[in-house]
Amino acid sequence: MRRPALRVFAYGVVALFVASSLPAQAASRLPDTLFTVEKYLDYEQVADPQISPDGSQIIYTRRHVNKMEDRWDANLWIMNADGSRNRFLAKGSNPRWSPDGTRIAFLNDGEPSGTQLFVRHMEAPAATTQITHVAESMSDIRWSPDGKWIGFSMFVPKKDEWKIEMPAAPAGAKWTPAPKYVTSLHYRMDRRGFNRSGFTHLFLVPADGGTPRALTSGDWNVGARFDGQAGAVSWDWSQDGRTVYVVGYGEKNADLNYRTSNIYSVDVATGALKRLNAQDGEWGGIALSPDGRRLAFMGSPANKASYRADEIYLMNVDGSGAAKITSIDRDPSVILWARDGSGVYFTVAESGTSNVYFASASGSGTTRLTTGAHVLSLQSLARTGVGAGLRSSPLEPPDVVRIDVSKRGAAATYAQLTHVNEDILTNVRLGQVERITAKSTNNTDVEGWVVKPPSFVPGRKYPLVFEIHGGPHGMYNVAFSPSYQNFAANGFVVLYTNPRGSTGYGSAFGNAIQKNYPGPDYDDLMAAVDALVAKGYVDTERMYVGGCSGGGVLSSWVIGHTDRFAAAAVRCPVTNWLSMAGHTDIPLFTYAFFDKPFWEDPKPWLEHSSLMYVGNVKTPTLIMTGELDMRTPMPQSEEYFAALKMRGVPAALLRFEGEYHGTSSKPSNWVRTQLYMMSWYNKWPANATMAGQPSGVR
Repeated sequence: MRRPALRVFAYGVVALFVASSLPAQAASRLPDTLFTVEKYLDYEQVADPQISPDGSQIIYTRRHVNKMEDRWDANLWIMNADGSRNRFLAKGSNPRWSPDGTRIAFLNDGEPSGTQLFVRHMEAPAATTQITHVAESMSDIRWSPDGKWIGFSMFVPKKDEWKIEMPAAPAGAKWTPAPKYVTSLHYRMDRRGFNRSGFTHLFLVPADGGTPRALTSGDWNVGARFDGQAGAVSWDWSQDGRTVYVVGYGEKNADLNYRTSNIYSVDVATGALKRLNAQDGEWGGIALSPDGRRLAFMGSPANKASYRADEIYLMNVDGSGAAKITSIDRDPSVILWARDGSGVYFTVAESGTSNVYFASASGSGTTRLTTGAHVLSLQSLARTGVGAGLRSSPLEPPDVVRIDVSKRGAAATYAQLTHVNEDILTNVRLGQVERITAKSTNNTDVEGWVVKPPSFVPGRKYPLVFEIHGGPHGMYNVAFSPSYQNFAANGFVVLYTNPRGSTGYGSAFGNAIQKNYPGPDYDDLMAAVDALVAKGYVDTERMYVGGCSGGGVLSSWVIGHTDRFAAAAVRCPVTNWLSMAGHTDIPLFTYAFFDKPFWEDPKPWLEHSSLMYVGNVKTPTLIMTGELDMRTPMPQSEEYFAALKMRGVPAALLRFEGEYHGTSSKPSNWVRTQLYMMSWYNKWPANATMAGQPSGVR
């Protein structure tokens, strides 16, 4: 199953810092024929394409920058399956077709507040009705097979307080609120803040409106949780609508559960719960077969590996006969059954690309249906065998595509349907992207990509921006990157790689950093830089390194082990594993990287903390972290910054307002991140030509 939380590290100085010493924009404006930061503010995103049951129409979510409110706003658009009549439908997101294709359910802000469920009738004249008026936000909506009910997940508060006999406050007094009462290890969550006491459960509501009723209840959560972090809830209906199947964890030790999840059946009438999986593991991504007899799901049996690629399994709906049907050693996502029940379609991320696969339900084999250096995913499938998905490539931002898998035994075909960024990219010169490989220690092959400036001239040398991904179990891919194209537009060569620890290259490669992070990944990073330098067009006096989250871990590690980089932009890092264990919202992940807790053996914790190597650092370092970050919280950056200042290393700390983990969720902060990084890099070495204006390049 997809485990987004595995990419856990993925994204006044301050009072003494003099703003005039670090301009927030380049010395001169770039021409409109390059990918400027201004173009990012007109950039659009597409997501979640849902094809109608008869395959005739596709609804998708389209997001744009609200420049006045500094946020991304979402709208629903609809088009025919050939891409014609592409038009706005409604404000909202997460559309789902009713089984008969006459209605859609979707989420949008509603009354009294927060996210509510809406249903829109698609026949003319169209009519939209707000179905719920609940106090808590909802998600994970699914229609019942007969179209009479809609299910969803929702948080259920449960009061947990420490009662003491306080004297009555005088009338009109403004006493300080009571302290937060914490008894759980997981009492906070990035992008949410401090958790309220309560649990997430499934609910049902009549599709024409009414009062929602709880389908599950009790002191447990539906949905798989990695280190206590709430996410999407995987669930499905039985064919007769009398049972639902849901992923969750109903054991009493949930607060100390690192990543185990179970699959349950729930009786819709009584709420009776039954665990279906016999083997403990990380299970999720469930999908019921067309005949209603089997469940497909993904995951891996319980293990102590830091990373293990998921596979796809089948079992009978009573939990019997569980068997693995894939052995690809790569992570699948979005299981969709073939109409005849012969197998399942899914998307596989591998070696920086994503393509569509088919696995036979008999377990007889797996077939790749699409190929190409792109990121292609199948998101929904009509009964005709035609589906809707997303595709991006190095020079093409994500767009909606139609994917035809109807011809059994033949390769799938796809056609691009939308061109949402064509207006801003027409006449824009983009940097060409090339694949690069390197040989690292232990004969390890390392893959990466290079983005060249649009006006690249062979024989000339260019400054390098070396970006390191987070996770650590994540994967850089060949999808379009606004950030890297903007760096390239400013005259930088950009390098990004997948060192050991990355996903997409098998379990052994991803698990190579277990109990040793950072470790061999550093060797791989340096090998990639060496391979690029050997090509002769990188100015080795103007090489810069940066990364966020796990990339912050490694960029701070890099500058403590080499001085080959002229400057660094260390973003949202972990620099001290001992204090990280108490600071972060993912404490179990942190402890799992070491054989023993630090109070028993602090040596490995210290040996893998970049703070312990700050005495080696000579590299001018910019540190950037969100003020609200609960994943790699601000003290991690403050400790490193203070140590650099004590040593006299040129350093600055940027504390981003309104940001949790990462520095770019708000459009204006994405722009600031780009401009501050380039401004910092252009200061070092002090006598270097501005990267945005390399001599003779333009």
